[in-house]
Amino acid sequence: QVQLVESGGGLVQAGGSLRLSCAASGRTFSGYAVGWFRQAPGKEREFVAAIRWSGGNTGYADSVKGRFTISRDNARNTVYLQMNSLKPEDTAVYYCAATLRVGVPNVQFEYGYWGQGTQVTVSS
Repeated sequence: QVQLVESGGGLVQAGGSLRLSCAASGRTFSGYAVGWFRQAPGKEREFVAAIRWSGGNTGYADSVKGRFTISRDNARNTVYLQMNSLKPEDTAVYYCAATLRVGVPNVQFEYGYWGQGTQVTVSS
């Protein structure tokens, strides 16, 4: 099975950028879709973006379209989430997840493998 390790979180001012990374160990991402979810204090975990490893199909939440970009690096077996024009409401713990389900699922119950999460804080 695949193990996921996120990195790249931190504190940034509104309007700034961060890039999150999700690295796989144990096996490659081949055959998986990889998604990013986030959970703010007191709120439900929500979908952010996902990418199909084979083919590169992507999906985004409306709240991040045009600001966030998900991508993959085959050689590094890593998925990235480039976050631009960050807003205070983007503050959350961001989780990487993987699934063998088809397509680019946008609901957390479709994902069976999860990382430990990385904190993103956007100050106003």
